[in-house]
Amino acid sequence: MSAADEAAAPSSWAVRVARPDGRWRVELLAADAGDELPVLERALGEPGAGEWPPPFVVVVDSRLYFVVLRHGPGGMVRALISDATMQEWVLGAEVVERYGIAVDEDGAFDDDETGWPGGDLDVFADDGLPADELRPIVTADDLWADEMVARIAGRLGFADELAAAVQA
Repeated sequence: MSAADEAAAPSSWAVRVARPDGRWRVELLAADAGDELPVLERALGEPGAGEWPPPFVVVVDSRLYFVVLRHGPGGMVRALISDATMQEWVLGAEVVERYGIAVDEDGAFDDDETGWPGGDLDVFADDGLPADELRPIVTADDLWADEMVARIAGRLGFADELAAAVQA
């Protein structure tokens, strides 16, 4: 996203991202979805619904952290949170608790440290962004959560669709 796009974008939003027929589609679910985990899970659709790779939901909460949800093998939900220490936020706490995301608390709350991603860092591996390439994005201390998601979208090829959906 350009600087003008970022200034116009809301600070919290949720989108569903799918690639039926090989073309990315990004649908805005909510302009503010910081506390609606069951709604976000339902937006994934039924596991094994025939889409490959399966669609995913991305939520940016107050530009401070983001969450990704996606169906994995056997219909279980795979979850990633860009900063597992954000548990004072409703969605952050629910994601960490529901999906059993461990938080390395040794130094995790030191103000001099960057965020602590938790959960499935291979959530985008089937799309061509494995954990070792995702980790530098989600641990970058100079990026807000929406900027991290924009960088991920750029790497995967749906940046324009994301920008259009979020600013709609």
